[in-house]
Amino acid sequence: MTRGLLFRQVDVDGELVDVHVVGATIDAVAPSLPGVGDPIVVDGHGRALIPGLHDHHMHLLATAAARASVRVGPPQVRDQRSLAAALRRADRALAPEAWLRAIGYHESVAGDLDRTALDRLVPHRPVRLQHRSGARWVLNSAAIDAIQLEKIHRPELERDPTGGLTGRLHRADAWLRALLPRQGPPDLAPIGRELARYGVTGVTDATPYRDADELEPLAAAVATGALPQRVVATGGPELAGTQPPAGLEWGPVKIIIDDGGYPSLDSLGDQIATAHRHDRNAAIHCVTRTALVLALAAWDAVGSRPGDRIEHGSVIPPELRADLARRHLTVVTQPGFIAERGDEYLRDVEPDDLPHLYPCRSLLDDGIPVAGSTDAPYSDANPWRAIAAATARTTRSGAVLGAAEAIPPGRALELFTGDPHEPGGPPRRVAPGAPADLCLLAVPLHEALAGSTDARAVCVTRRGGLISAWGGA
Repeated sequence: MTRGLLFRQVDVDGELVDVHVVGATIDAVAPSLPGVGDPIVVDGHGRALIPGLHDHHMHLLATAAARASVRVGPPQVRDQRSLAAALRRADRALAPEAWLRAIGYHESVAGDLDRTALDRLVPHRPVRLQHRSGARWVLNSAAIDAIQLEKIHRPELERDPTGGLTGRLHRADAWLRALLPRQGPPDLAPIGRELARYGVTGVTDATPYRDADELEPLAAAVATGALPQRVVATGGPELAGTQPPAGLEWGPVKIIIDDGGYPSLDSLGDQIATAHRHDRNAAIHCVTRTALVLALAAWDAVGSRPGDRIEHGSVIPPELRADLARRHLTVVTQPGFIAERGDEYLRDVEPDDLPHLYPCRSLLDDGIPVAGSTDAPYSDANPWRAIAAATARTTRSGAVLGAAEAIPPGRALELFTGDPHEPGGPPRRVAPGAPADLCLLAVPLHEALAGSTDARAVCVTRRGGLISAWGGA
């Protein structure tokens, strides 16, 4: 029989209480509880016990792979000289036959790179470099030759006027991965441990997988406990009517609207209808006004249903908020981008869009459900930094961006405590009968919410009978 777990004198919603957990469920919450059945006792010493956080949009395999990659974008790399230094440093550290994988690139560093630019920096080793959006890879000539890419003709491969490859590949992750030297899936255990330290007990992997086999590494990591988190997966429309691998749950169907490569209205409507036909919601990637308008038109054509989602909602002007509310759409956003990229937005984004970047307060005021996420690895995987960003709306330099969209700290926390299948809905609570997805903070809740310190290590995270202890719990 599984032993119970008794949290003694923890702060729950401002009250010092004991919390008794049996199996995967909270059994009792009271000012004082007896230790019936020889439970494992965790002394809270007045620290906050809160529902485990759920990151409603991230990419687990890409986050794991990023840990073994060199970062070549701001703030680590800001100009061509530092880009060259970073790539050459990584080149020297690799075995002769290894590929060099670089991530996080932005055009502000050294312009719009192609194979020729990469050849000048690292000519002898295969290099693949990812744009920080995650949508584009750039390969040097050694990489193109190694996988014989010149022989392949696909729309994702950009070619110059003479028909030669530029080295730029757009939305080509799945089939490009199949061409690369086999290395096996990245180790997900470090990501699982890191997320547990942040108090993350669940994630929604928002990768638009086209093949169920691509999800097997996630299922295996959940089965072994390498990922102690609850994992909800999206997948693309190709998987809408399939069963998820054991240990995973289906969330909405992920649908991509790309900048500059917009699908037809009929195609987009068909993808939404496919999701609905299989009793699943649609989650549409929207990072521009144009993409959002197109998504709304497609929902008008085929109908929306409560729980359909706008992923990112990078730009949502006031004139479109009523349309979102009328269609009962949810916005899953990433306020952390304001803190990480806000200075670049202030420099590069159209002035008319700046007040409406990654909005929160205006949507909530109009009754639109909003949920929080990190979009890791394209932003920091630490949700507490995203929570602080939603509150402060400050950039790295200290500038304020979209002050009117700031929300109170407690409300920012609730962006990450909604039910994974109802993001933006009522926050989960530490209450009898609730799932025991919990985390005990090592700092007071107000300190964690302020984002002024990194001392937010979670002492205990419990989900489904699994306990992970940190820092003297």
